[in-house]
Amino acid sequence: MTLTPKSLGMTAAAGSAALLLGAFVFQALGYAPCAMCIWQRYPHAIAIGMGALLLFALPILPILIIGALSVLSTSALGVFHTGVERGWWEGPTSCTGSGLDVSQMSVSELLPSASSNTSNLVLCSEVVWEFLTLSMASWNASLSGVLACLWLVAIARHQKVRWHGVADVS
Repeated sequence: MTLTPKSLGMTAAAGSAALLLGAFVFQALGYAPCAMCIWQRYPHAIAIGMGALLLFALPILPILIIGALSVLSTSALGVFHTGVERGWWEGPTSCTGSGLDVSQMSVSELLPSASSNTSNLVLCSEVVWEFLTLSMASWNASLSGVLACLWLVAIARHQKVRWHGVADVS
């Protein structure tokens, strides 16, 4: 069985759906996401949308390219997030706590009310879950890299079909 560009793209989109579902399952289990974790979810949603668009009779090359770029971007965000977690480089001050400027904070920020829930605050520089020494950000980077390869193979097969004049059976 030969995998067509469409089927490869839809398989990669299904992989993004699985990763996104996994993120939501971890969140439901009580692992609150940090800001960078949330950022890594958006490109997966785009990849899922591109997979859905492959079901229609549209020019598929732009869809394949957008799918590849989206998972490449979430993989890059995962690498960056891993570096922040491991202390290889600094992350955004908005989620690492390293840029706290008390002089610019309001009284309500300095003394949060008892009703506010600050226990769900997660810093991007902290690893909240790890498996085989890899954090969730590291797993996202790695698995998204695999998905990017699927999208790129789909693009290559699509181009091969166009260049060689073979009928596209996608």
